[in-house]
Amino acid sequence: MDTDMLLRIYAAGAFPMWDEEFDEIRLFRPDPRAVIEFDSVHVPRRLARTIRNRPFRITSDRAFDRVLDECHRERVDGCWCSPEMAVAYSELHDRGFAHSIEAWKDDRLVGGLYGVHIGSAFMAESMFSRPELGGTDASKVVLVELLDRLHAAGFGLFDVQFQNEHIRQFGVIEIDGDSYLERFESAAMSPCDWPAFD
Repeated sequence: MDTDMLLRIYAAGAFPMWDEEFDEIRLFRPDPRAVIEFDSVHVPRRLARTIRNRPFRITSDRAFDRVLDECHRERVDGCWCSPEMAVAYSELHDRGFAHSIEAWKDDRLVGGLYGVHIGSAFMAESMFSRPELGGTDASKVVLVELLDRLHAAGFGLFDVQFQNEHIRQFGVIEIDGDSYLERFESAAMSPCDWPAFD
C-alpha cells in the first residue's frame, strides 16, 4: 500500500486494517460509525482531577514513528497495521496528513495517539499508555487534550471508528453511515490548520 492509496482510502470515508492471519489489508467503512462530538465531550471526574494536576508534558508530532510503533506493540487483539502500512502512515505524517500526540514523563514517552487529518476532520487510529513507566491514564489525558485543541481550532469531526469500552466514557455516539459520509465530506472540504501544542 503506497501513501497516495492510503490517503485516497481515508478521503473516501474508509480506513484499512491488516488481517495478520491472512496477511492481507482489508478496507472498512462501518455503519454505524463512532464519533465524539466536540461540544459534548464527557470527562470522568477522576480523570478531570488527573488532568488538572498536569502529570504529563503533552506535545504533537515530536515522535510520530515511536507512537506508531508503541500503539501496535504487544496488542492483545493482534496487530492490524502491517509494516507496509506503517511506512505509508509515516509518509503521510511527512506530508502533513497524519499526526501524533505524545505524553511524556520527564524524558520518557509514556502515552500517545495518532490519526489522519483531512480538512477539519480527524480520524483517530490508535492510542497507548505505559503505566509501568509512570503513564497511568496517559492515553486518556492525550485524548482529552487533543479534543480540546481541535475544538478550539475549529475542527468539525472527530472519528473514532468503532465504539469500545476504553472510549465509551468520553461520550462517544454512533451515527449511521450516510450521515457520517455527509459530515466527513463537509469537514474534508473545510481546511483547518493543525494546532500548536507547545
